Amino acid sequence: MLAGTPLDDLDLIEPDKIFVVRLADVFAAEGPGTATPDHTAQHRVFPGDGLLGDQVAALVLRLADLGFRGDYSFEVFNDDYRQLPPRLVSQRARVAAEWLGEDVLRRSVPLPGQMRLRPARSA
Repeated sequence: MLAGTPLDDLDLIEPDKIFVVRLADVFAAEGPGTATPDHTAQHRVFPGDGLLGDQVAALVLRLADLGFRGDYSFEVFNDDYRQLPPRLVSQRARVAAEWLGEDVLRRSVPLPGQMRLRPARSA
C-alpha cells in the first residue's frame, strides 16, 4: 500500500491470502512532483526510522487485527545505506525489527539471543 491509502481497503483482502508484507519508511518528505518510484526508493529507510512511522505502525496493527500472522520484510533500497558499513546497516535493521515486534505488535522478536520482550523503558 502506498502512504495515504485508506486502511479500510485492507478489509477487501483475505488475511490468509497475504504471505509476506514488505515495509519501508521514508526519510525525505514527499512533495509535488517528487513522489516518483525512483525518488521514493532512494529515500527509503527502515520502518520506524523515518517520517511515516505512525502510518507503518497503523498498517501493521490493522493487519494484525485482521488476523495476519505472517512475515514482514524490509525493503530499503537506500543509496546512503550502500555507503555505510554493513555492520551499522544491520544494527539499524535490528532496531527496526525490535520496534516492529516489541513496540508496535507488543510480541517477542525472533532474533538470536532475544526471544522475549525488552524490559520496559523507564519514563
